[in-house]
Amino acid sequence: MNSIILHLLTIIQYQYRQICWLILFISKYIPLKQWAFDDSHSPKYQKFKTDILPNVIYYETVEYQWLLEYYKLRYGKVVKPINRRSECDIPEECTCPRCKAPMPYLYKNNGSKGQILCKVCGTPFSPQENRFSKQHTLQCPYCSHALVPKKNRKHFIIHKCVNPKCSYYLHNKSKVPDEELAGYKKNAYKLHYLYREFTVDFFKMDLDTLPKNAFSLKFRKNDAHIMSLCLTLHVNLGLSLRKTAQALKDLYGISISHQMVANYARTASVVIKPFVDHYDYPKSNTFVADETYIKVRGIKGYVWLIMDAVSRSILGYQVSDNRSVGPCILAMRRAFRHLKELPKNFRFIADGYSAYPLAAQQFFRQFGEAFQFNITQVIGLTNDDEVSKEFRPFKQMVERLNRTFKASYRVKCGYDNYDGANYNVALWVAYYNFLRPHKVTGYKKSLNEVDMLKGADNMPGKWQLLIFLGQQTILQLQKQQASGNICS
Repeated sequence: MNSIILHLLTIIQYQYRQICWLILFISKYIPLKQWAFDDSHSPKYQKFKTDILPNVIYYETVEYQWLLEYYKLRYGKVVKPINRRSECDIPEECTCPRCKAPMPYLYKNNGSKGQILCKVCGTPFSPQENRFSKQHTLQCPYCSHALVPKKNRKHFIIHKCVNPKCSYYLHNKSKVPDEELAGYKKNAYKLHYLYREFTVDFFKMDLDTLPKNAFSLKFRKNDAHIMSLCLTLHVNLGLSLRKTAQALKDLYGISISHQMVANYARTASVVIKPFVDHYDYPKSNTFVADETYIKVRGIKGYVWLIMDAVSRSILGYQVSDNRSVGPCILAMRRAFRHLKELPKNFRFIADGYSAYPLAAQQFFRQFGEAFQFNITQVIGLTNDDEVSKEFRPFKQMVERLNRTFKASYRVKCGYDNYDGANYNVALWVAYYNFLRPHKVTGYKKSLNEVDMLKGADNMPGKWQLLIFLGQQTILQLQKQQASGNICS
């Protein structure tokens, strides 16, 4: 019996040594998946990194008369002015920056070095100090050094930790080769802690802004059928405004100007857009996002698209004249609409652009843990890391969506203004989500089937029903707004 136990113990010890050797081998030569999310091991990708939130120190002011009365009631003693044994050189006009206590309650805290201590509130300060003139101070979460505002951008202020002994700075500096630290070469790397303080609240902006100059649905010369024919040719088939007018003349003998086609499209967008934006799409635990460029009067603009990786529906979109984090937040707000909290094991997949993790950080700051999520960034065009190998198909999915959009956009050769870009993108999203047969369904039906649309035999009829659904959505939103229960 003893020999059997001894033999089993020998086997267990041998297995233990093998397990230790395997763990050591994996940790040295096989990159674990979680390492791929930490881009700090590669200085080349430091520019894409979004730092954690800073420490916020709030400064509360109080009246010294109130403190005197409180001490009297609490302890039964009166706080008397300082009984000085020698002449004090504190100026008569000097007061405590926190409680406004006058000079008789102030004394020098460190001799001739200049620091003053208030006897009433116990706050040390210097006469030149102005920290209580502002509501709060931002501190580095690694070294507690006060952040310094460095740059003013369009929607935010960049704060920087300039402490040369900051542990975050020293850690990033150690990753940079010594030959790159000389001169201005180190500026190519992100070494210091940075924080962007937004000056615009993108969570209070209205998502239901409609294009201007829309026309009435009361037709004088034409009717709703001609309007739906225009939408079918212009949106579904991707014809330009002039080719749409020409097709109506050649096929149906209908004389209509290209400007009237544009007016019909703009009016339909105003009506349909609320239905598309407020529709409760089925949502999985994986979202994919990307941005692509458009031209507005020859100047580059951007369209942000967020789609569900399972249903393939476009959940959020936004047209913008810049590539900052603001439009990204607005597109995410549309995608997260009707969600009180994120699904379990939620994953948001995007490219290496820093706007996405920064937007995710703002959602956590605004809504807390219910909307806390990380951005899975697929960087580059080749699968050089484990994240790219695993999530490249999702990135290709949204890139395919961009090409589908560009196919309809290409015939337009750009937009004349952003109102035109907005109503064109809104109409295309409506067509993509509710009217276009998709590969996922075997090209037999649309991504989101609405019972009312099933009753239409042709595409112009579906456009008319979609306009009707948009009208009903507008009426419902007006009722909710009147009752104060509208969802943002």
